[in-house]
Amino acid sequence: MSDIISQLKWRYATKKFDPNFKLSQAQLDTLTEAIRLSPSSFGLQPWGFIVVADPDLRKKLRAAAWEQSQITDASHLFVLCRSTEMNQAKIDEYVSAIADQRGLQAKDLAEYAQMMSGSIANKTPEELQSWMARQVYIALGVLLTTCAVEQIDACPMEGFDAAQFDQILGLEAKGLTSLAVCAVGKRSEDDSYANLAKVRFPKEKVISFV
Repeated sequence: MSDIISQLKWRYATKKFDPNFKLSQAQLDTLTEAIRLSPSSFGLQPWGFIVVADPDLRKKLRAAAWEQSQITDASHLFVLCRSTEMNQAKIDEYVSAIADQRGLQAKDLAEYAQMMSGSIANKTPEELQSWMARQVYIALGVLLTTCAVEQIDACPMEGFDAAQFDQILGLEAKGLTSLAVCAVGKRSEDDSYANLAKVRFPKEKVISFV
């Protein structure tokens, strides 16, 4: 327990990355598997994650992110996206995956499928978008925590033009739209933010026991 606390204290939103550092394939595999395993409501996973390493694409994305250096200087850039829609076809696809991976018949899952369908049907389009976005931010939390545990520096970011990111990455064709990005890699030795004290409100202010 003490190890994860010390790692969470170690992490910070890295402002300046070492552009010469690259994650190993094993490190990248750990991060992608961790984010794939993120929890979501009903397990429906209304998301997609784009891992950008291509330098030319990163330059275009940097221009669409007000020239923030993390976009190009980090080892890799995770673009976290929500699905543009949630419908019965996606629910059916998930039910089929459950049946296949757990050795069940679709009929065994009829009640669960009906519950999911009812929940989705009762949401307005705006409520669905908000619900899907919240699932994506759960995945971002998992990614940041995994980075901390693995001593990989990271910087979550919302400061970018989502419409431009969607166009540059061809997300519409994938049924996705970008919500947040997370640059990952290694902090630069001269990042002035690295040694600043972590500022959090005291436990007594933010946690209540009832």
